[in-house]
Amino acid sequence: MTEAEATMRPSRLARARAALSDPVLRSLTISTLVGTIGRGITVTLVVLYLSFVGGFPAEQVAVVFTVGAAVGIGASYFGGHLADIVSARWLAVASVFVAGLALASYALVTELWAAILIESIIAIALGANTSIRSAIIARAFTGQSRVTSRAVLRTVTNVGIALGSGVGAIALAIGTPEAYRAILVVGGLAYAGSAVLLVGLPARVDAPARLPDEPRVVRGRSPWRDPRYLAFSALAAVFAIQFGVMNVGLPLWIAHHTVAPEFVFSIMLVANTVLVILLQVPLSRGTNDLRRAGGVTAVAGVLMAAACLFYGSAAIPVLVAAVVLLLVGTVLHALAEVLSQAGAWGLSFELADPDRPGAYQGVYSMAFAVGSMVAPLVIAATALEHQFLGWIALAAMFLLAAAGVTAIAFRAARTAPAVRAE
Repeated sequence: MTEAEATMRPSRLARARAALSDPVLRSLTISTLVGTIGRGITVTLVVLYLSFVGGFPAEQVAVVFTVGAAVGIGASYFGGHLADIVSARWLAVASVFVAGLALASYALVTELWAAILIESIIAIALGANTSIRSAIIARAFTGQSRVTSRAVLRTVTNVGIALGSGVGAIALAIGTPEAYRAILVVGGLAYAGSAVLLVGLPARVDAPARLPDEPRVVRGRSPWRDPRYLAFSALAAVFAIQFGVMNVGLPLWIAHHTVAPEFVFSIMLVANTVLVILLQVPLSRGTNDLRRAGGVTAVAGVLMAAACLFYGSAAIPVLVAAVVLLLVGTVLHALAEVLSQAGAWGLSFELADPDRPGAYQGVYSMAFAVGSMVAPLVIAATALEHQFLGWIALAAMFLLAAAGVTAIAFRAARTAPAVRAE
């Protein structure tokens, strides 16, 4: 970049203000911040509430969330499909409101069947909402603005979850059933209340209106008949197992296979959150271009593979070295997470049929949900069972998945018109 270009380029703050001047992104951002604060509260408390207040054994708690994850997979697609047929705005409002009320109702749970029912409702509402919001972004924005919007919302989500977790910690500090119930209700109602902020979304987020005599036929190609998009979604889902590495694999790895104290994992989570907040928006720039999206995904694959090797190497009997290896792995992992998400968002929009954004985003979200569901099993069968050899297997898996996405992106770029950076 020349000195003149650097001088003319707007500052990050100016670009953020310009982005938030759009009514769609502004509504989504404020709603996301309020909602994820509420979600952060409930995420912090629900598992412990079911265990310590509800008295459910660990096996039953696992059943609750496994059933919920399975139910949510189908909802991811159908939410996006419905967003191509009826008002995406009102679908978003309804899904957020239902999810919030269901989250608050956890405070009333005393039986296993009730916990499964509530978690299933939450999974359906949240799974559908993810695809609906992606369809809204696909219609409201174009090119780089789509990826920037996703990056802004993900940054805000991390901020909201962090703030909500702090509020949830109040209940943990007090430790009484009443405190758990009261703050769970607060969190659920905050999430439900964020639906009000979506009511004012403009009409352009909805599918084009049909003519009075036009039959109810969905325009465009079905994503289920698009092998390229299905392959991309499947490979992106494999790479999404990285989230399970952080949330499931690492705490168990640290506790059972390293000499590092368990609180190191809290430091790793904080580091990951801070890096995502700081880097997601700037590192997402330009990933609406197919080649750049493929390129950053390739870099993410190398970084994630290196992170796996650092994690696996932490199983040594030297405390300081183990902690350093874990923290270096965390930084590499966070960079891989940011870049892989940026690349995947760009490709999920650019490879889709523009007449079916909801259905395509539904397939992408559904594949992501499948990856999240199988992640604990994959990690248990590799790193946790075979230790360093298992970490090598995970590293190879991430490299191959990233290489596959990169190949799809580069091949698509050869037949697509050049994308102008915005």
